[in-house]
Amino acid sequence: MRSPKFVVPVIALLAAACGSPAAGQQSKPVESALVGVTMPTTKSERWISDGDNIKRDLESRGHKVDLQYAQNDVPTQVRQVQSQIAAGAKLLIIASVDGSALTEPLAAAAEAGIPVIAYDRLLRGSPNVDYYATFENFRVGVYQAESLLNGLGLRNGDGTPGPQPGPFNVELFAGSADDNNSAFFFNGAMSVLKPYLDEKKLVVRSGQVDFTAVTTLRWDGETARKRMEEILTTAYKKNKVNGVLSPYDGISLGVLTALKNNGYGAPLPIVTGQDAELPSVKSIIAGEQYSTIYKDTRELATATASMAEAVLKGRTPPQLNNLNDYENGVKIVPAFLLNPVSVDKANYHQVLVDSGYYTDDQLR
Repeated sequence: MRSPKFVVPVIALLAAACGSPAAGQQSKPVESALVGVTMPTTKSERWISDGDNIKRDLESRGHKVDLQYAQNDVPTQVRQVQSQIAAGAKLLIIASVDGSALTEPLAAAAEAGIPVIAYDRLLRGSPNVDYYATFENFRVGVYQAESLLNGLGLRNGDGTPGPQPGPFNVELFAGSADDNNSAFFFNGAMSVLKPYLDEKKLVVRSGQVDFTAVTTLRWDGETARKRMEEILTTAYKKNKVNGVLSPYDGISLGVLTALKNNGYGAPLPIVTGQDAELPSVKSIIAGEQYSTIYKDTRELATATASMAEAVLKGRTPPQLNNLNDYENGVKIVPAFLLNPVSVDKANYHQVLVDSGYYTDDQLR
């Protein structure tokens, strides 16, 4: 994937969304429309936040919203989407459980003339995906890898060589193989880590370095805990692991549990994460998890709602800032990308509290 040259700020895009239609497009009045929104699970607080934010924003625009959670079950999500089509939804916003498992309901949506926005997870294997709203996912992986190197001391924050020469023992985790984002995160991280692995400054003693070997089905923390404990008992009988590349906070907490169960204490190995979920931010403050990647889902929800409004008016969303990189196996899906932010103990207050994402009381 090629990173875009820039990611347009949401405020600028929302201003553009209020402008005149693109040349040759006729804007039509938007009456109250039913919008179907399907999210993967309520087991992750970020998806609850995403769903609530999208629902609130669309309802503030006068629309009705059917918000459903599939609890990470593919047949359930298929039924939910089919039900929304049957109920007369005018637009679908889908954060998929399995990005390749919705081809039939997407075909039904297209037959009914219902446009589809893939939310944060790309819908694959179907021509019936109109737009994609997400974060710059390759960059997420880059930031995670840089944070791992910074924590180990191999790299300074400005990118210069750090005070520690290595070698350090690290283990790699990736997200769910059925989520298109997982490969972007992993490839972004490996673009940074590979030179250190080649130079033996980083050593993966388990030997598990390929994407297919390190995925974590459904991003499940308990699955990650079991795999980490197996790695520790088989590959680290005489050595210590120094760092773990983790793509998501729920996985990070599972990894940290495994480390503690196997006698690791302060200072714990450097463990990365993603989504700035509350338990992980508290863990960072306590000096356990090292870092996370903050993705302001409030901004993503607002941008997606603005995209939906444009589509309902019969317009091409002005937010689109990447028209080349998100190929779903059938077509290139026009996308809107937001910037992620790397967060650790040094900047969590500025990034998360000063922005209003969390309060000090929530982090106590």
